Amino acid sequence: MIYFTGAGPGAEDLITVRGMRLIEEADIIIYAGSLVNPNLLKYAKKEPEIYNSAYMTLEEVTDIMIKADAKGKDVVRLHTGDQSIYGAIREQMDILDRAGVRYESCPGVSACFGAAAGLNMEYTLPDVTQTLIITRMEGITAVPERESIEKLSAHKASMAVYLSAGMIRNLSERLMAGGYAADTPAAIVYKATFPDEKKIVCTVGELYEKAREHDIRKTAVVLIGDAIAHRNYERSKLYDPSFETGYRKADRKG
Repeated sequence: MIYFTGAGPGAEDLITVRGMRLIEEADIIIYAGSLVNPNLLKYAKKEPEIYNSAYMTLEEVTDIMIKADAKGKDVVRLHTGDQSIYGAIREQMDILDRAGVRYESCPGVSACFGAAAGLNMEYTLPDVTQTLIITRMEGITAVPERESIEKLSAHKASMAVYLSAGMIRNLSERLMAGGYAADTPAAIVYKATFPDEKKIVCTVGELYEKAREHDIRKTAVVLIGDAIAHRNYERSKLYDPSFETGYRKADRKG
């Protein structure tokens, strides 16, 4: 069986319990060495075969999976964060489907949630925004025109931008062209939850200056939106005494 497993954002103890157990039981581990914390490999208990996919092609990765499955071996394909976001897993699964190889997915914690935890922030503050947009700038991989930074910025929702730290000047300009004011709160979180994590809170207009000041060019998620400042929000109705739920009667006093 092949297990596509989210490694979490960086810290070795932020993998799920299920993911940790899959690593412990794996015969073969193929991990995304460019981003996955190698300390996660210490959970391996059976001295499995280990491959770093940073040096491999898609065909090389899936060839190992197919041959391992034919021998009845379990493979953990360890992706950074949660593999459903920029994990390039579907193309692997399609090859496995054609080969008749079974697989399952184990979710992980994505970098934008690790970054939010580091800032003690909530993306969805009542009366500020109830939407989080996860996106990226176009690079080698294109982005559909309907999902351009300018068009997404028009919503003025919370936004987490991946894989774009090296284009942050362009990102800042396009965010403002799309609708965010220059003084909109923003943050750059470098290597979220890793020991060498950096957190820079600034504004959209300051993104390039702050990235250059701290020499951040890659491995960072950029957050944008008024929720970062956690001001001018309404109290949640869920815990309001006057709001009745299936578990609690409303307090009608006063």
